[in-house]
Amino acid sequence: MQTPNYKKTLIACYLGFITQAIAANFAPLLFLTFHHTYSIPLGKIALIPAVFFMTQLVVDIICAQVVDKIGYRKCVVASEVCSAAGLVLLAFLPEALPDPFIGIVLSVVVYAIGSGLIEVLVSPIVEACPFEHKEATMSLLHSFYCWGSVGVIVLSTLFFKFFGIQNWKLLACLWGIVPLYNIFNFATCPIEHPTGGEKGMGIAALFRLPLFYLAVILMICAGASELSMAQWASAFAESALGLSKTAGDLAGPCLFAVTMGTCRAIFGKFGDRLDLKKFMIGSGILCIISYLMASLSPLPILGLLGCIICGFSVGIMWPGTISICSPRIPRGGTAFFAMLAMAGDLGGSAGPAIVGNISQLAGDNLQRGLLAGGIFPVIMIIALILLTSRPNHS
Repeated sequence: MQTPNYKKTLIACYLGFITQAIAANFAPLLFLTFHHTYSIPLGKIALIPAVFFMTQLVVDIICAQVVDKIGYRKCVVASEVCSAAGLVLLAFLPEALPDPFIGIVLSVVVYAIGSGLIEVLVSPIVEACPFEHKEATMSLLHSFYCWGSVGVIVLSTLFFKFFGIQNWKLLACLWGIVPLYNIFNFATCPIEHPTGGEKGMGIAALFRLPLFYLAVILMICAGASELSMAQWASAFAESALGLSKTAGDLAGPCLFAVTMGTCRAIFGKFGDRLDLKKFMIGSGILCIISYLMASLSPLPILGLLGCIICGFSVGIMWPGTISICSPRIPRGGTAFFAMLAMAGDLGGSAGPAIVGNISQLAGDNLQRGLLAGGIFPVIMIIALILLTSRPNHS
């Protein structure tokens, strides 16, 4: 009997996270283009990322109920189909409908469904593979979202420079090739069930576990620590160094993604020699320092440096939380992974909103908002210590 080739599964999952990075980062590069081309008010355009993340949240909740019934392979193949379809629809639907904004939103919903499925399914698929060093493998896996983000920003910026922003529809179709190709990978690679074929715990059973609440708090803080800084990185780069929007995107979000990916790649390479709990606590302390640098530094360049360091500090938080929690609730199954994904998305939505609102209350002072954002890594460290001090749930 031939041994299953789990490296093929890993490659499919790598491309899955790159697909998610395309879905999350491509449309925001076109917001001003949508504004000028279709005369869509900026207030309506601001709803696009909200629609994207809310769709992901809904998918997270639905996945907890239906994935085990439908099957992992069918659902993960559907994730790539939706991602490819949404990107292609983005090129054609805005002009095919009377209201271009409705066309954009419908396209975003389609590929956000794909992105949400990827977020819920890819981590448990890799967790179920018999790799020797799971924590390191998980960290390296999640680094591909970062490299995908960098690739989308840099390659799209180069495409617009050499071929013109007016050809963005062609680029949307070109990006759609990635998930289209990955349909074949997921259709043919070996896929194991995260609970070894046994029925996983339901949501009601999870809510009866004190460990589950600590895992959710940990994931909310991981998402909030990451996105609170990442969402404001471009504005920080522009205000700190007086850069253009393009240069600000490259100096802010792009460098943030590079340092975040570097952290995940380092743990992916040396994770078998490192203590995950200590690494996460150290990362949490570094994250607090980076938020303090960004919010309290009188020198703009030090503030920008704090933003970039933050990328490295949050790198391990999301994959590390999955790796440290899943062995403690081994029968959590699909519902557990879906709830963790939902908690991460919730933190990723609430964190930037809190920073923005506090900045507004402080007279549009972004540094004051980021100072408040420093509370998330503090809570994360406390939750991590509490979680790892409790016995596992069998």
